[in-house]
Amino acid sequence: MLTLQSYLSLAAIIFSIGIIGIVINRKNIIIVMMCTELLLISVNFNFIAFSYFNQDIAGQIFVFFILTVAAAEAAIGLAILVALYRNKKSIDVHELRTLRN
Repeated sequence: MLTLQSYLSLAAIIFSIGIIGIVINRKNIIIVMMCTELLLISVNFNFIAFSYFNQDIAGQIFVFFILTVAAAEAAIGLAILVALYRNKKSIDVHELRTLRN
C-alpha cells in the first residue's frame, strides 16, 4: 500500500528534476519550458495526493484550474517561440537576450 509519504517523495523528485533542468540547461528554451511543466506537474501531484488522503475533492478541482493555465501558458509560449525562431533562426537563450534593447 502506498502512503502519502511515497507520493510526496515522488513529487519532490519530479520537482528536483525540473529545478535541476532549469539551472543546468539555460541554453535551450524548449528544455526550460519542459522543466517548468515538470514543476507544475509535481505541484499537481501533491494536490491530488493530499486530496485523496484527506477525502476532499477541492485539491482535485484546483488541479483542473492549474492544468488549464499550464496548457494556455504552453500554447502561448510555443507560439512566441515559433515567432522568435522565424525572426532569429535560433532558439538559443543567449541570442534571445538581445531582445532587451
